Amino acid sequence: MTAAAVTSRAGTARLGPFAGPAWDLRTYDPLVTALGPLPVVVYVFTTRDVLTPALIGLAALAVILVMVRPPGRVVAALLLGLPALAAVMTVSFGVLTDPRGVDDTTLLLTVGRFELWSGALTVGLATSLRTCALLLLVLIGGLSTTGQDVVRAMVQQLRVPYRVGYAALAALRFVPRFGHELEVIRAAHRVRGVDHGRGPLASARRQVGYAVPLLAGGIRHGERVSLAMEARAFGAHPTRTERVVVPFRVRDVVFLLATWGVAAAIALVVAPALSG
Repeated sequence: MTAAAVTSRAGTARLGPFAGPAWDLRTYDPLVTALGPLPVVVYVFTTRDVLTPALIGLAALAVILVMVRPPGRVVAALLLGLPALAAVMTVSFGVLTDPRGVDDTTLLLTVGRFELWSGALTVGLATSLRTCALLLLVLIGGLSTTGQDVVRAMVQQLRVPYRVGYAALAALRFVPRFGHELEVIRAAHRVRGVDHGRGPLASARRQVGYAVPLLAGGIRHGERVSLAMEARAFGAHPTRTERVVVPFRVRDVVFLLATWGVAAAIALVVAPALSG
């Protein structure tokens, strides 16, 4: 094996999951995929029409399906769950809309003193589409990166002290650990035949019975994490080396500019043209 091949393989190992092809959004800088859509999120939050959030949401959905390629259950949830959620929110927000603000539109339904106007449904549709678009924009980063990679990027590129970044990451990982511990405690109670009865008081006694072993397990886990961090000299030096390097490349700049450019084109050109 030549020296160039060895160097190339070492560089690929240092890049880790970021060494993949450009079509895979998981290989992009986590700060770009997670924080890049934030200006678009702020703009969508301020919109009140129907077309702009709908088109931006469709563009975000296309990015997720093409560049993230999530599992089938996630795709089914996006393609089937989001339209159902939008329909429910449209009717819900339409019902909650004050009829006095839309009484100049068409009256669609009257049930007793209740009146449903077409303008109320339009307001509900705009609100539901805005919510779905915001969810899809957030999912671009949520489905393509992990908390660990975001911390790596913040430490390496934003110069966040690693003591802060990795300490916060260790604290956040306590949440799923507590969930696992709670399931183990519940299973242990069922195996031992612990029965607190039924009703709200029994439920309260059951939760109190979970609290003490859960707290003890959390303390033990915290001690193990602290000992592991001390064994690795965490905080002993101002900087630390990283096994995986998070690169900022041309593809990240292109994706960032494309995200802002597509959103601006939809807001300034496409949506006004279609509405006009």
